[in-house]
Amino acid sequence: MAGIYTAVGDVRQGLQNHKGIFHEALTTMGAVLGASLVGIDKSTQQYNYVAMLKNYFNKETGWNIMMNNTCPEVALLGGGYGRDWWYDVYPNVLFYSIYSLYPNEKDFEQIARSIAEKFYAADSVLQGNYNYSFFNYATLTPTQNQICIQPDAAAGQAWVLYMAYKKFGDKRYLHGAINAIKALLALNENMTYELLMPYGAYVAAMLNVEAGQQFDFQKILDWSFDGNAKCREGWGVLVGNWNGFDISGMVGSTVHNGGYGFLMNTYDLALPLLPMVRYDASYAAAVGKWMLNAANVARLFYPQYMPANHQTLPNAIATSKGVIAYEGIIKKSLYKESEHLAAPVAQGDGPLWVQDKNPRESQLSVYGSGHVGIFGSTIHPTNIPGILQLDLLATDFFHQEAYPTHLYTNPYAATKAVIIKNKLKHPIDLYNTVEGKFVARNIRQHFSYKIGAKKTAVLVQVPAGALITTINGKLLANNVVIDFRKN
Repeated sequence: MAGIYTAVGDVRQGLQNHKGIFHEALTTMGAVLGASLVGIDKSTQQYNYVAMLKNYFNKETGWNIMMNNTCPEVALLGGGYGRDWWYDVYPNVLFYSIYSLYPNEKDFEQIARSIAEKFYAADSVLQGNYNYSFFNYATLTPTQNQICIQPDAAAGQAWVLYMAYKKFGDKRYLHGAINAIKALLALNENMTYELLMPYGAYVAAMLNVEAGQQFDFQKILDWSFDGNAKCREGWGVLVGNWNGFDISGMVGSTVHNGGYGFLMNTYDLALPLLPMVRYDASYAAAVGKWMLNAANVARLFYPQYMPANHQTLPNAIATSKGVIAYEGIIKKSLYKESEHLAAPVAQGDGPLWVQDKNPRESQLSVYGSGHVGIFGSTIHPTNIPGILQLDLLATDFFHQEAYPTHLYTNPYAATKAVIIKNKLKHPIDLYNTVEGKFVARNIRQHFSYKIGAKKTAVLVQVPAGALITTINGKLLANNVVIDFRKN
């Protein structure tokens, strides 16, 4: 078994505490996924870290899904096990993401099938009503408790079921995904809780072009960003400039102590939003703008990039080793000894989890930092500072055959020439899904592409001279879809 500390020095964890069995799937799975996305094979190192993730599969409890803790004995120590819906759904989102990268890992197919069956059964029981705090996947019983109802769990369920459909072809899973999206769209107010809502937009976009649906999912994206959530008050994407620091793009509470953004939530929003643009390029400009802001603010979570007088641990660089970031950035610190610091303040909640026991260093978030691979695999620089090359395939798990596809957004008030490098081993043509046309032909190595002021492009690298056909509103090159909405 492998487990990673949730935060630096967390006294609840480690081999000497609670028999070493308390650690969170969000941390361990997030780190394995993040590393795998940037090309590190976590199954072939000294230990097979991918195989050890099976310890989060809770079979003895009858839940038969991946859960945030390994067993009920440590459930109340932290992590929302069996009582807080998103904590039970998200480990399965992470598992399916990892499964797509390690399809031959022993027992993974069986686990994936079990998860899909449980999620399908849950949707069948819920019958379009996800207004509960959590769902008992052992007894198939929806429950309300003191925690907010979380109907956005429907988005996470829909994503897992649709991934299961793509993998296994079982139409029950497709129907379950459609039902869950319908339940989400039936909501009349913003019930965003944490992390899951944007997956609904991603699934809806895929269902529209791959399963003949006609979902208008604009409000799901609005709810993911607007910060007007009803129960998780203010949850969304922060916008602003605090004392000369642009903090726009980070995800969290827009109201807590003036605003409190979190690193893991910021990284993880990119996972569904970037591939969504492949299926609906009308959102390319909005997602590109958010990604540029998110990439800009993300560095401030790391001690080496935030001025010492704007962080609660001024000597944190040595402890963080340059790779462990603060859990969050807040406008006014939660800690009395740090109230004098001017905004923005890099800090974390670790010391509040175990009052007077967790060290101050537990403000450094191992679980958030492990998800950095989501940005690492999707964000690449270009020859123009401020214009990013965003990979739309990196987190589009279980996708059909596709050609290299990247999003570029020009934030400048003037046209810029971006160098596009040929990713294939033969000449390419460039197709822009935003404009719905080919914009360059027969590129052998690289091409200088002019992006207009404040404009966005989604460029697909198509084999030069490919046979172009149109089938059911999709544009194909050599039978590979290059534009899902070619009307």
